Amino acid sequence: MNDNKALEIVNKIFKSIFDKNNSFDLDTLLEKFAFDVKLPKQVYDSTTNEVTWANSISSEKFITNQNMEKRDETTGWMLPKTDINDLQELITIWKSINLTTTERVYDSLNVIKSDTIYRSENIYRCTDCSDSKNLVYCDSCGNSEFLLASQRSGTCNFCIRCDDSKDCSNSYNVICSNKVSNSLFIQDCYNLHECMFCSHIASKRFCIANMQFEEEEYYEIKKSIIEWILQ
Repeated sequence: MNDNKALEIVNKIFKSIFDKNNSFDLDTLLEKFAFDVKLPKQVYDSTTNEVTWANSISSEKFITNQNMEKRDETTGWMLPKTDINDLQELITIWKSINLTTTERVYDSLNVIKSDTIYRSENIYRCTDCSDSKNLVYCDSCGNSEFLLASQRSGTCNFCIRCDDSKDCSNSYNVICSNKVSNSLFIQDCYNLHECMFCSHIASKRFCIANMQFEEEEYYEIKKSIIEWILQ
């Protein structure tokens, strides 16, 4: 996994949702789409000074999961017993071994700049994701594929900014919804296909702002909305 692979994933997502190629670099994608997503931060391994990525940055010292395991297998983490004369001495000893583990990746492949990833593949700068493939800038997503800048969602595919939702596909900016496909700007909806700017409705097609449109006029308006999103 690297920056180019991440951009390949994003391009496939753009093609699926917008039928257009992605023209943004990773920094612009982060600023434009993932600006409010909780993502791992860059920190430094206290034992090697190498760059690493952590879910929580409140700690004073860090160590990569790989380096933690390496020490565990070699010198170990136990210390020889020593006399402790006061609380400050005890805290000093504790700080010497109290390193926050970073880049915790388990049973996964091709994961970079991420922390707490389980049983996943092709993950770029994500946190708390599991059983997923091809995620970029995501937080707390599971059983999903090809997501960008999404949070707390499951069984979703080819979505951008899909938050607190389930079973969504080929959609952009979906919040607290279920079974939404090929749609843009949806909140608190169920079972929508090809809808835009809709809230609190269910089982509809070709709706814009909760108003029913004919299929042809709907697609004409959708073209201009996509241009607006990608400008």
